[in-house]
Amino acid sequence: MRRRRRARLKAAALGRSRGGLTTKTHLAAERRCRPLSFVVTPGQSADNPQFAAVMDKIKVRGPVGRPRTRPDAVSADKAYSARGTRIYLRRRRIKAVIPEKDDQAANRKKKGSSGGRPVSHDADLYRDRNTVERAINKIKNWRGLAVLTTEVGDRAHGWVILK
Repeated sequence: MRRRRRARLKAAALGRSRGGLTTKTHLAAERRCRPLSFVVTPGQSADNPQFAAVMDKIKVRGPVGRPRTRPDAVSADKAYSARGTRIYLRRRRIKAVIPEKDDQAANRKKKGSSGGRPVSHDADLYRDRNTVERAINKIKNWRGLAVLTTEVGDRAHGWVILK
């Protein structure tokens, strides 16, 4: 692939896959299924490396003062169970409601007492993790965005904000 074409695809957040050129929208949403922040990346990019970029873009305006940038808790599925994600949330003093993967738990138990403590997990907060999926489905139901993100990724930012 030519260098100029590759640079243009990178700038437009387009990625190669079996289906052609695609994009992926990484999203953070509140409990009422309203998007707080999002990042558009090429379709082949993984979810977990984009976690910090999405979290850094969260800004919630209040009645007075500067906007909040730190939520009380973050609930996510097992794909975000990496050590780096947990360290990032701990550093920002955000409660992580992310279950531990089975293989991570097995490796921790295999190490015995040097394997560390089990990950704390709030089951009541974890039930609400589907709000992100519901927010994405609300956006996808708007046909204009669904067609646009498959064609040009850089224009998707404006369409998500308009929704």
